[in-house]
Amino acid sequence: MPEGSWLCPTELDRSRVVDANDRVRTIRRVGSLAVGIALVISAPWVGWWTLILFAASALNFAVVDRLIGKSLHPERVSATAIVITMLIIGAGVALSGGPRSPVLPWMVLPAGMVAARFRPRVVIAALVLTIVITLAASIGVHPEWALEDPVPLIAALALLAGVVSIVWALQAAELHHRDEAILDPLTGLLNRHALVPRFLEISYQARLTGQPVCLVLCDVDAFKQVNDEHGHDRGDAVLRDIAYELRKRLRSFELVYRLGGEEFLIVLPGIGLQAGQEVAERLREAVEQAQPTGIPITISLGVSAARGAQVDYDTLFKAADKALYEAKRTGRNRVVAAPEPSRIELEAPVETPSLAFTPQLVA
Repeated sequence: MPEGSWLCPTELDRSRVVDANDRVRTIRRVGSLAVGIALVISAPWVGWWTLILFAASALNFAVVDRLIGKSLHPERVSATAIVITMLIIGAGVALSGGPRSPVLPWMVLPAGMVAARFRPRVVIAALVLTIVITLAASIGVHPEWALEDPVPLIAALALLAGVVSIVWALQAAELHHRDEAILDPLTGLLNRHALVPRFLEISYQARLTGQPVCLVLCDVDAFKQVNDEHGHDRGDAVLRDIAYELRKRLRSFELVYRLGGEEFLIVLPGIGLQAGQEVAERLREAVEQAQPTGIPITISLGVSAARGAQVDYDTLFKAADKALYEAKRTGRNRVVAAPEPSRIELEAPVETPSLAFTPQLVA
């Protein structure tokens, strides 16, 4: 799995891009239909060549819909498609009159797409790029027309800034509420609601690439005793400190979730069983050495892994849960790994991965 990029530095940013593409797909199709009808009606005056540009834009986003769920960098697929759309519309502006072009206001569309998907600095970069393309396609083609009547260009740029600001504000509000829904309020970690769609994407990527996926199931040892002896406020502080220790020792594509109570799940895409055991041991040592809130705290961990078509949540979780139980039974504060699927199992056909998440962990 890839490290964070400038477009999406965290896995949460990357998942937002994929989710946004799914949510706006129908709206985009309706908008594209409206644009296509407008071009057909306007063709006798503007020219039938505009339909060629429209077809290129439609093909562009058809490719995006096919690739974005399969790519290791869906944010790059989305951003590339949007930039191509900017250039296509810019070509339409240049070929249909530059600063007098009726297509000029349509430059707002790709910039709005960016504002609906990406974080602020990417939106600002896209806004600057859109302005540059707009000026190049208008003033760069017919500077004398722009000087003679600059009002259409000024109006288009004002519309661009206004629409991007509105979409940006709406998206910021939506992301705020979405974060509240998928983030655990105590620890700030992702919760089970965020796990469902992300693991589905990871399992499909594993099937396409044949790469492994590892689950590490983590449970705080004797946590009830912490609450009984020190109070629930201290227990909450312990969970926050443990969450911090887990998160800071994982890379950006290694995901940690709080399932509830003192239970955590780490998802390691692209990592096999042996490497997963090493990660789990590193996390166990980190928590033991940290002594959250000054209390000697340990954790037990169960590890499971599978590769390619064998990556199935229920199977991996049950194996990790069984390994965790064994770690608890044999003394706690240790890592136990479940055996990997045999080669015969690897060759057996597997159904679409199940996501009926019903984890039951030992205390």
